[in-house]
Amino acid sequence: MPKYRIPRRAKLVIPVAAVVVAMSAVALHAEAAVQPLSGTSTTANQAAPVAALATPTTPPGSYPNPGAVSGATGTHDPTMVKTPAGTYIVAQTGNNIRLTTSTDRTAFREAGAAFPGGAPWTTTYTGGSANLWAPDISYRNGQYFMYYSASTFGSNRSAIFLATSPSGASGSWTNRGLVIESRTSDNYNAIDPNLIVDTNGRWWLNFGSFWSGLQQIALNPSTGLRSDSSLRLIAGRNGGAIEAPHMFKHGSYYYLWVSFDRCCQGAASTYRIMVGRSTSPNGPFVDRSGKTMSSGGGTQVMAGHGSIHGPGHQAVIADTDADVLVYHYYADNGASRLGINLLGYDSAGWPFAY
Repeated sequence: MPKYRIPRRAKLVIPVAAVVVAMSAVALHAEAAVQPLSGTSTTANQAAPVAALATPTTPPGSYPNPGAVSGATGTHDPTMVKTPAGTYIVAQTGNNIRLTTSTDRTAFREAGAAFPGGAPWTTTYTGGSANLWAPDISYRNGQYFMYYSASTFGSNRSAIFLATSPSGASGSWTNRGLVIESRTSDNYNAIDPNLIVDTNGRWWLNFGSFWSGLQQIALNPSTGLRSDSSLRLIAGRNGGAIEAPHMFKHGSYYYLWVSFDRCCQGAASTYRIMVGRSTSPNGPFVDRSGKTMSSGGGTQVMAGHGSIHGPGHQAVIADTDADVLVYHYYADNGASRLGINLLGYDSAGWPFAY
């Protein structure tokens, strides 16, 4: 089955009213000075990071609303990285990959496109559109790595590319080439990439949407490109709606975060955030009940509630106060907005948002 997305030529960048959540003893970062994207040291007038709070172990009684954000908070498929200077870059679906930045993880501003001059190497897969999907941004070995997708709606004639940058800023990204492509004869879809570097220093790329499910390939750490012809299924729903893999290591486990059901239908979206875990980055991943994710398993962490519709396409980063869950959701008027919550872990090590 195909992945359906709404066109985003009219970028979703209108500032929205903050959605306030009451969170017990939670403080978001307050960093006073605006830092350059590529900064490698803090300035004298930059506020010290908030001390880490004890990680909660008791989930709230209901799904939390997103934390308060402001500014350029219209988004789709967000991924976030924290720079060495302590600021944040968000890369997201948009024309030539849209970038936003924040000094405090709360107020966001526009920061241009990753490829302001266009990305002609992708047009074979996009039908000539500049709209590029679902980037994955991280900071490795002194530079920024960004994997991203090129495709058209409902098709698995798709590709994942890699770009790198010394700063993460608009116009600084260099195309490093094709990582993997899928054709209509394949039973997978080469979109929604996510890089994980395991504790042994091995690089893996997780990706996929619908069809047979989510896949994993090995990467060469020297190039960031594919290292061999292996292809491993890590999660699937027998052709059902699953996409947006994101793998994150916490404690002894690799947690595989995924989105179930339908995005891109405004307030009618049924996206929901699921998770499974394994002691190996290669799986098998199981949910809380022990069901494997390759057989449709997944433990639900967040679903639509109240005026929060279709939360999904999640990413997780480790920050000084907590692990942070980043995602998009739809408001009652159908606008796609940035959602941010902190993560706790219960006594059995299963994550929850608060």
